[in-house]
Amino acid sequence: MSRIIVIGSSNTDMVIKTEKLPLPGETILGGVFLMNPGGKGANQAVAAARLGGKVTFVTKGEMTYSGIRQWVY
Repeated sequence: MSRIIVIGSSNTDMVIKTEKLPLPGETILGGVFLMNPGGKGANQAVAAARLGGKVTFVTKGEMTYSGIRQWVY
């Protein structure tokens, strides 16, 4: 099997669940707050691995909003 190398972005998605989408100009209260890994490169690497590929993912480590260094391998 060929090896797959993905060079791309990785980030942290911050999501707030709400009961409904706000209308233009409307302010609504948020609910549950979630932080999920994401990014085009990370998503492609995960998809290729789930399909059985031998994947190496190369991305830049970054400082998160909380000051913790995030590395994705």
